[in-house]
Amino acid sequence: MTSETRTFDIVKDALLSAHKNISPADKVDFYNKWAENYDNDAVFLDSRAPSVAADIVSTYFISGRGAALVLDVACGTGLVAKQMKKHGFGHFVGLDGSKVMLELAKNTGLYEDVRQCMLGEDELPVQWGPFDVVVIVGGLSVRHVPISVVRELCKTTKPGGLVCMTTRTNRDNAQYKVSLEQQLKLMEEEGLWSCVNVTEVKEWERAVEEHDEEYISGCVYLYRVSDVEPCSSLL
Repeated sequence: MTSETRTFDIVKDALLSAHKNISPADKVDFYNKWAENYDNDAVFLDSRAPSVAADIVSTYFISGRGAALVLDVACGTGLVAKQMKKHGFGHFVGLDGSKVMLELAKNTGLYEDVRQCMLGEDELPVQWGPFDVVVIVGGLSVRHVPISVVRELCKTTKPGGLVCMTTRTNRDNAQYKVSLEQQLKLMEEEGLWSCVNVTEVKEWERAVEEHDEEYISGCVYLYRVSDVEPCSSLL
């Protein structure tokens, strides 16, 4: 289906159908089929997550952006990398569970490498510790990526590097958000990282669930990795 024939209702129905997909294989199949329309559908949804996350990272990563190595987790077609490129970041490695999404991301020319990975099932296929910035935008939510993945994100980041994570704050994702914040706080208490910034965004993207308002809200978490052995050791 071409972007000219798509409407918000069609996009909404597609996303609601994805919520019914339980198995990882079903999820991957959905995203492989959605990949062709993904960028245009993000416009329909008025999704602000990629730009907001990129803006926040750039606010706290001021110098050396051109040389910084960024790990884009759940990268999709590359929407986050496109936004970060505008801020001067130029070296990206992308991870995603969808092979078709990764092909589209690779075709942008932004990524030095893309690797397929089922988050929560496969270990991240990268070394521990080489990345200046790690971002995951959109993946951390109910029925998607398990919260345990955030520990791996920490491990892949250089001491002093930044980890940027987002989640939705609508009703369906409320318990996931609570559990995520508990995990982030626990890791801070363990000395693995420190909180740099938490930004609540009221109009995150257009809602697809009938019980939500026109827009749902979202949240961006930015953490700086500590210079401690669990996060700085290499494989």
